[in-house]
Amino acid sequence: MSTAETQQNTGMSKAMMGTLLVWLAVIVYASSNSIVSLLADIGRQNTVMGRNAVSLCNLLFLGSLISLVPMVFMFYGDWTRENLRKLSRKDWGVLTLSAFLSSALTPALFFIALDYTSVTNVVLIGRIEPPLFLLATFFFLKEKLDPWAFAAGLIALVGAVVIIALKGDGAAFTLGKGEVATIFATLSFIASTLVTRVGLQGIPLGIFSIYRTVLGTIIYYFLALYLYGPNHFQDLFQPIVLKYVWVYAIIVIIIGQFAWNLGLKHARSGDVSLATSFSPLAALVIAMVLLGEDPGKGLIPGGLIILAAIAVGQFGRIRSQRTERRAAEAEEARKQATDVDMRTDEALAHESRINFKGA
Repeated sequence: MSTAETQQNTGMSKAMMGTLLVWLAVIVYASSNSIVSLLADIGRQNTVMGRNAVSLCNLLFLGSLISLVPMVFMFYGDWTRENLRKLSRKDWGVLTLSAFLSSALTPALFFIALDYTSVTNVVLIGRIEPPLFLLATFFFLKEKLDPWAFAAGLIALVGAVVIIALKGDGAAFTLGKGEVATIFATLSFIASTLVTRVGLQGIPLGIFSIYRTVLGTIIYYFLALYLYGPNHFQDLFQPIVLKYVWVYAIIVIIIGQFAWNLGLKHARSGDVSLATSFSPLAALVIAMVLLGEDPGKGLIPGGLIILAAIAVGQFGRIRSQRTERRAAEAEEARKQATDVDMRTDEALAHESRINFKGA
């Protein structure tokens, strides 16, 4: 096997592994709302002085702290003086910006959105993320725009609209404070994803994960106190919170975050967009299984549209892989032909210097 083929196969293996990890993260994140709802129901059934201690803010803050334990155990080897000295001011800036966007600003904006509008409207507006993400990688990261993945993202958005429109809950759509907050939360999430893709190229994963989690948790803590008041975390260490926060921390934060960060390091933008397009359908199915919710009569037509989007994206990905493979084979053949021509020219040159050429 040639060096070019070996490098190509290695690159394809990493891309495939990154894609699988991104899909795992998307499924985990799609289940997060159902998991939080289950834990919140437990909190409502076991109140502390009339308060539900198992709130989303408590779960997110305490879960982030808990996730630091396995992070330190797994990645302490990355925190060496040599690695830290290699980080430039730009690297620290990327780390700080990522912590602010992903662990503080984005969740805060989503919480504000949910205070002013329905989950339905948040989900609907959030479906603008996949195609916008592709456009963002094209304009800011100079990555090639995958037309098939872009089309798949738009088709999946149509599927999400169909599911919500046919749900039949009578929810009206208006562009109010909640909807505007959702738009900015989606843009913040896209920005954090772009920063993550840039940051992971030159920063060890252990430094990236631990620093971002620590700083993001601190920023989020003070931001929540500012938004919700000084007593917002008064039930943080109640026994019921400490008992059930492990479910959220292990599944959503640890597994989801690790899979997402590792996946972004190797997955192509088209595969990331395709996986995130599947999230609304995955969230509905998981809610049906875990919570017994009825998504309404729009599930079948909207789900079929989303599956069609996935098929379009997969077709485009396979076609792109074949094109890349043909180009690599053609380049290898060209190099081999060039080598043969060079050897022939050398032989003719040597032969011209020999007087006797045989009978």
